[in-house]
Amino acid sequence: MSRYRPPAAKSSPYISREGFERLQQELKDIWTRRADVTMHLSAAAAEGDRSENAEYIYRKKELRELDRRIRYLQKRLPDLTIVERRADEEHIYFGAWVELETDSGDVKMVRLVGADEIDPNAGYISIDSPVARALLKKMVDDEISVEVAGDTINYAVLSISYSSPT
Repeated sequence: MSRYRPPAAKSSPYISREGFERLQQELKDIWTRRADVTMHLSAAAAEGDRSENAEYIYRKKELRELDRRIRYLQKRLPDLTIVERRADEEHIYFGAWVELETDSGDVKMVRLVGADEIDPNAGYISIDSPVARALLKKMVDDEISVEVAGDTINYAVLSISYSSPT
């Protein structure tokens, strides 16, 4: 029995201008943090025996995680396409704030964003998600059905906005 897993499907390369700037800032911050970690790692390495040096082991692990994220961002940022606002604001496209109502009357606000920007707490959902795919090109008062974990959820589109609701 092998442990092979096929690679995950590539996420869409779309991102909002704010999300792109946030990722660029994260990359700058990580480089700053990396310099600090490297300095502490050098100091820990100078203490002698590295096999039982907890500070050295911790800093090596931290440096490895920072390098992994730097590598990811350096590969991902050039491939991203910044999506600007659409002229057609009656239909749902990337970047839209959409107010949805379920059959039970629950109302929630979601924004369609790229895979690198998702934040469930803020209502940011990936353009690749089943809900977002069902919402694309819909208008106010349209209804959609989404299959989630063997259960069907129905949504009605209450409003569409391309500017932040707050």
